[in-house]
Amino acid sequence: MPIFPPRPRTIRTSAALLLSACLTVGLAACGAPAAPREQAAPGFPRTIDNCGRTTEVQRPPERVVSLNQASTEILLSLGLEDRIVGTSMWTDPVLPELKQAADGLPRLAENMPSFESVLNAEPDFVTGSFAATLGKGGVATRTQFEELGVPTYLSPTDCGTKDNSGSGDGSRSEPLAMDVLYGEIRDLARVFDVEQRGEKLIGDLKRRLDGLDVDASGTSVLYWFANSDSPYLAGCCGAPGIMTRAVGADNAFDDTHAEWPQTGWENVAERDPDVLVLGDLTRRSQTAESAETKIEFLESHPVTQDMTAVKRKRYVTVSGQALNPTIRTVDGAAELAAELRRFGLAR
Repeated sequence: MPIFPPRPRTIRTSAALLLSACLTVGLAACGAPAAPREQAAPGFPRTIDNCGRTTEVQRPPERVVSLNQASTEILLSLGLEDRIVGTSMWTDPVLPELKQAADGLPRLAENMPSFESVLNAEPDFVTGSFAATLGKGGVATRTQFEELGVPTYLSPTDCGTKDNSGSGDGSRSEPLAMDVLYGEIRDLARVFDVEQRGEKLIGDLKRRLDGLDVDASGTSVLYWFANSDSPYLAGCCGAPGIMTRAVGADNAFDDTHAEWPQTGWENVAERDPDVLVLGDLTRRSQTAESAETKIEFLESHPVTQDMTAVKRKRYVTVSGQALNPTIRTVDGAAELAAELRRFGLAR
């Protein structure tokens, strides 16, 4: 991988001061002039068609802020830990194999960071996994960053056939495929000029997913992310849909295209799934975040304690990140496959 000399810190610091001033008086009042175009590095500029926008970089980014854990773990898997100057929105501990690389990474916030805190990290590139984070109502819009000379990248798993215009977590007109996530890895590898690393990561994920070789047809699975009052359950077509198809099972809420519809426990009990997949989150922003708390609730609530999966303790515990479109979705599918075999529900 070619190494390019860092730009002078005085340029970045001046930009940061301008950005802070713009935040104080408002971008429109400030005028928010775009940073002058720098000379492109050899093999650059590179452009990426990304969620209806064009992202262009003049050289491999040196100071990236990744706003979501999923994006951070892709960058770490590509060996780019030395380029990351800020992360946020963590729901789980980092993957064990990435722990050493992640040690010392600055976390701007456990949940949503402020626009100012991101700018203070002086990024030359910003990535996000969700439009709710990198968009209106989130940290800032992509336009706000780009007007200040900072290119952005939004995961294609959160655009395209996904509609984020309504309330909640959006809905999908078509089932999400792993190829979209592979495209994200390929895009980021190209931006950072590490294409070979990207193809290796994609190849490893494909081999693991294709090698599951399990058939759980006729088995219904329900995915519970968080919240005991009005639970967030997986609809047909997000990352849990990839997991369900990988093992040949049926999603108990396959009739809804909402990403994470909320419903009552009476509705869940009526569907009486064979298996419950429980997100095991370490964050503290909803009720029933950890798998342990979820199981305690299920086994004590009068509506849920007589469900088939609860009485037979057919619980599959996965990280919260496995239930989002991430490299961990493959881990989730593998864990689900192993547990379905253990329950005697898969061939």
